[in-house]
Amino acid sequence: MSKMKTVKAIAARFRSTAKGKLKRHRPGKRHLLSGKSPKRKRQLSRPAYADSAHEKVYSLLMGV
Repeated sequence: MSKMKTVKAIAARFRSTAKGKLKRHRPGKRHLLSGKSPKRKRQLSRPAYADSAHEKVYSLLMGV
């Protein structure tokens, strides 16, 4: 059986942590920032984690 290829779209969006969780960036901090409050922009800067329901599938696609 051949090796499973990494899905690059998933690998670009997620990074694996030491405990195996998938860390991601929050969307919404690229443009139209003048209409957003400083609190909202600050909270968008913090990383988030992938949903636990999708975590197994994403890690398989990443080859982790």
